[in-house]
Amino acid sequence: MPSLGADMDVGTVIEWRVAPGDHVHRGDIVAVVDTEKSDIEIEIFQDGVVAELLVPIGTEVAVGTPLARIEAAADATNGPPRPVEVHAPVASVLPPPPAAPRAPVAPGRVRVSPLARRRAGERGVDLGSLVGSGPGGAVVTADVERGTPGRAENAAALRPPEVLVAPTRGASTDRRAAMRHAIGQLMARSKREIPHYYLATTFDLGAASSWLADANSRRPVAERVLPAALLLKAVALAARDVQAMNGHWVDGFQPAPAVHLGVAVSLRGGGLVAPAIHDADRLTVDELMAALRDVVERARSGRLRSSEMTDAGLTVTNLGEQGADEVYGVIYPPQVALVGFGRIVERPWASGGMLGVRPTVRATLAADHRVSDGHEGSRFLAAIDRLLQNPEAL
Repeated sequence: MPSLGADMDVGTVIEWRVAPGDHVHRGDIVAVVDTEKSDIEIEIFQDGVVAELLVPIGTEVAVGTPLARIEAAADATNGPPRPVEVHAPVASVLPPPPAAPRAPVAPGRVRVSPLARRRAGERGVDLGSLVGSGPGGAVVTADVERGTPGRAENAAALRPPEVLVAPTRGASTDRRAAMRHAIGQLMARSKREIPHYYLATTFDLGAASSWLADANSRRPVAERVLPAALLLKAVALAARDVQAMNGHWVDGFQPAPAVHLGVAVSLRGGGLVAPAIHDADRLTVDELMAALRDVVERARSGRLRSSEMTDAGLTVTNLGEQGADEVYGVIYPPQVALVGFGRIVERPWASGGMLGVRPTVRATLAADHRVSDGHEGSRFLAAIDRLLQNPEAL
């Protein structure tokens, strides 16, 4: 069971996407795990063959518990399978209880995995029209994505081997309560263990706003870039230069090898998650905007990947146009900094001895005093400001 965030101690396997004998490749989705915040798709990080599924569906286990045994493809015929460690460091391991029993399905009622039910709602797919490929004919996400009407002649072709799903989870209010508890516990830990310091400044967005308006005038509405993409790109580039803001504190500071930028996303039912946009400093502004739209959509529909929940070295929270003027965030352990942006507002601005009105944004930095101090924090904010004054270079 991988650690999908510092606030996660246990997780429940609710769907297997593979079966023993299946060949898997790095980046493949092999399972779906239910956490207090969301259902997360679990990726595999090496090629191989699934030898054994170790955790039954519906079983809650601690972070670090092996979920499956994988053997290298080249070793598939050279003796018994060998376990491959692909997990986070082991926490206390709970012995796996038996899988939760499934209630008999009434005639005419469709059994559906939780993730498939949510995906069907998003896509407007009639669950009754689908042939389920899970045990006992249960509908899983692959069936929804195919969206094939339920015809008996197609059933055999649609059914992959041994796709396992869990029973439907409890009410959404249970998850909201669990998420609020998890957020509270993690933020309390952050304030207790991390010696925060805070800095704030105001950025003049006159140049950035003019450049963005001109660029968007030549794009279709669906492809227009929001100011948030410019802010994220400037933060990512500044983090590449001021490395003390991008990394993790795990028995000392460990600089991040790349700029994977966490983005705080508010969820429709309450609470938030902060998935990572990978290599944000290497993306163009257009690519970053597309990545932002994608990760927000999937975060709100419960379709995030495990790597997106673990790789961020720095998080940005942006309140947008409906937010407050400024936000002072709490660092997400084990990260060492968090950047906050308030809403963009017009303010009086003096420049070159002249007073005018400019679009501005209040920026704040929460940083870990074990790693940096106010001087480095100020350099970081100044770097973001400098980049925003030359938006065409972003």
